[in-house]
Amino acid sequence: MDAERPYDLVLFGATGFTGALTAEYLARNAPAGCRWALAGRNRGKLEALRTHLATLEPGCADLPLLIADSTDPGSLREVAAAARVVVSTVGPYLSHGEPLVAACADAGTDYVDLTGEPEFVDRMYLLHHRRAVETGARLVHSCGFDSVPHDLGVLFTLERMRELGALPDGAAVSVRGFVRAGGTFSGGTFASALTAMSRPRAAARAARERRAADPRPAGRRISAKAGPVRRSAEARAWAVPMPTIDPLVVARSAAARPDYGPVFRYGHYAAVRRLPVLLAGGAGLALLALAAQLPPLRRALTGLRKPGAGPSAEQRAASWFTVRFVGETGPGHRVFTEVSGGDPGYTETAKMLAESALSLAYDELPPTAGQVTPAVAMGSALIDRLTAAGLRFTVLDAPPATAPSRG
Repeated sequence: MDAERPYDLVLFGATGFTGALTAEYLARNAPAGCRWALAGRNRGKLEALRTHLATLEPGCADLPLLIADSTDPGSLREVAAAARVVVSTVGPYLSHGEPLVAACADAGTDYVDLTGEPEFVDRMYLLHHRRAVETGARLVHSCGFDSVPHDLGVLFTLERMRELGALPDGAAVSVRGFVRAGGTFSGGTFASALTAMSRPRAAARAARERRAADPRPAGRRISAKAGPVRRSAEARAWAVPMPTIDPLVVARSAAARPDYGPVFRYGHYAAVRRLPVLLAGGAGLALLALAAQLPPLRRALTGLRKPGAGPSAEQRAASWFTVRFVGETGPGHRVFTEVSGGDPGYTETAKMLAESALSLAYDELPPTAGQVTPAVAMGSALIDRLTAAGLRFTVLDAPPATAPSRG
C-alpha cells in the first residue's frame, strides 16, 4: 500500500455520534506521527469537532478537514485516494455506505466500518470484492460490537484450546457464544436496525446471491446455526438464538481460516436469566419487526430517536457486556472463555473501530485482500491491541456459578 499518501487514516462521518467518539479515541490514542484527518459534509460541524478535540489533545488543533458527501462519488474518490485506511461511521449503510466502499476498492485503500446490516455486507461482496482483490484493498465490515467480540472471541477460544491440548489436529470443533449486555442505543443504530428489518426479502435475495458467488472451502464443513430456545447449564440462563450478523461473520472467518479445522460449528445466543424478560423481549422485537414493514409506522419510530443522538456519558459509563464461549471437541475437551468490557454500543465500539483501523495501518498482518472479516484481516494482532486498550479476553476455569459481572 502507498505509504506516501497524505493520510494514514481518514475518519468519514466524524461528526455523527459514534464518529465523534471514534475521533475522541483517536485523539487520545493515535500513535505519534499518525497522519489522520476528519471527513464529512458539513465544514462548520467538522471545525467544531476539531476545536473540541484540541481540548483533549492540543495537537489536534491542526487536524486536516476533508469535505466529502456520500451523494458525491467524486468527493469520496478523493478521500480514498488520499488515505491508506478509511474509517466509515455513516449509517444506515444500506442507504449511505456503498459509494465509499466502491471508492476504496478502486483506489486500493483499506476500509473499515461498524455495520451490523447483513444485506449491506452481502451486496458489497457481490459488487466490490473482486475489484478489491485486484487492487489489494482490504474491506473489513463489522468492526464494532458487531462483530469484533464474537469473531475475535471465537479465534481466542480456539487458540487457547490448542494451547491447552483440547483441540487435536483434525478434530471437529463446536463453539457456542452467550451474550449479555446492559446499555442503550443511538439514533443511527436504531435507524439501521429498522432499515434491516424492513427488507427481509431483499436481504434473503442478497444472501442467496452471496452464497452462489462465494466459494466454499473444499473438504471442510462450516456451520453457524443455533439450536432452539433452551435453558443452558453452561450460560446459567435461557439461551436464545440471536439472528444477528455475528454468526455470519464467524462462519466466514472459519471458512477462510483452515486452522478452524475440517468441521466447525458455531451457535450464537443471548443469555437471558429471567423467563419474563425473555418473553417480553421476544414480543417487543416481534412488534418492532412488524412495524418496520409499514412505512408510516417505520417513519414514526425513526422520529423517536434522531440520528446523531445517543446515550449520555453517565449512561455509557454504567453500560457493560460479556460474551462467554464454550469450545469443545468432545467429552473432557472443553474450554470456557470470556470477552468483556464496558459500554458495548458506543464507547467500546469506537475503541474497536479505531484500533481496527490502526491495526490495518501499522501492524504486520497476513497478506489478504478483498472483503475479509476482522479475524482474517487482523486476527491476534487486534486481540493484542484491544487487550492493551482495556477489553478483557480471559480463560475461565469453568462456567461461573454467579451472574456475569457488570463490565
